[in-house]
Amino acid sequence: MPHRLKRATDVALGINIFLFVIKAIVGVLSNSIAVIGEALNSFTDVLVSIGIKVAVKMSREKPDSKHQFGHNAAQPIAAFILSVFAFVVGINIVEESIKRFIEPKEINTIPAVYVVLIVTIITKILLNRYQVGIAKMFNSPAIRAASVDSINDVLASSIALVGVVGAAFNWNYLDSIAGIMVAMFVFKSGWEVARENIDYLMGTSADGEFDKQVRKIALETNGVKGINDLRSLYVGDKFHIEIHVEVDGKLTTSASHDIGNEVRFALEKIDEVHKVFVHVDPV
Repeated sequence: MPHRLKRATDVALGINIFLFVIKAIVGVLSNSIAVIGEALNSFTDVLVSIGIKVAVKMSREKPDSKHQFGHNAAQPIAAFILSVFAFVVGINIVEESIKRFIEPKEINTIPAVYVVLIVTIITKILLNRYQVGIAKMFNSPAIRAASVDSINDVLASSIALVGVVGAAFNWNYLDSIAGIMVAMFVFKSGWEVARENIDYLMGTSADGEFDKQVRKIALETNGVKGINDLRSLYVGDKFHIEIHVEVDGKLTTSASHDIGNEVRFALEKIDEVHKVFVHVDPV
């Protein structure tokens, strides 16, 4: 695993463990469902960080006898499983928030509540910026999913802060409403991660712009006269491409083979591409 990618997973894990601990303590002391919901949200972030750390490490492993095309699917599988877990946590937060809305409980708005939520907002903004940069650098769907979760946490913590401020003025129902809205952001985060990674797991094909790029590179290869078929699909978070290129039928088998290899080498330089299969058609 590249050092910077590993460091990104370690940083996220450390931050999420820290935030979970301080939110859990303050949530219990204040009895605020919004803060408790935030603690549960951070707990899911801890599990997400652990899952991403393992998945990123696994996806970088070399192919073996049982996984001859590598382990690229590890990241989207982990991200999808963790998105399902986020939905479960969100449902629990909504259930408890509704109970408290019907039967309000006393909330102790200690100063530490405000400090913890403000620290969370600032920390998650900085973490999001860092994760976005790493995700772009390594084209990592798992880190990209974590960056989406981080910015959702900023919005969720802001809403929790509003709920706590309302509770300070004895508007305890605002705390319950804030708890439900925090859960909505947990759902939103889970859905966004699931939606992106379903495409990876279902083997979705590339879009038209990507196909144009592939065709352009192939046609620029010396000896290629045309392309009569092009197919692509996600295997993990990268594409496998099957392409049929047309070459002069008078060429020797060896020369045709060399042209096919040149096409393959050129296309496999694309970051989003893992493997290319070239079929040579004499014309």
